[in-house]
Amino acid sequence: MGEIAARYDLMPESTDVPLDGLSKKIPGIIPKGVKFLGTKIEPVAFGLKKIVLDLIIDDSIDGVGTVLEDALRSLNGIENVECVSSALL
Repeated sequence: MGEIAARYDLMPESTDVPLDGLSKKIPGIIPKGVKFLGTKIEPVAFGLKKIVLDLIIDDSIDGVGTVLEDALRSLNGIENVECVSSALL
């Protein structure tokens, strides 16, 4: 098909998780077929923050989305991974 611009929210297990350190690990776990665009840390509520991740995904590769989400969930300290927006480019 083509490429998909996607944004993911990565929620930590607690306010004690060092999000800056986790953000730096993300480019190293991104699978083939996914282009890392960047991350930012945004507040959620009551001192909790999340990592917002922007990517370009080549959807011609079978199962790349599942591999990506499994890799993101494997990060120590991340409780939830959610695709919050996606658009075909």
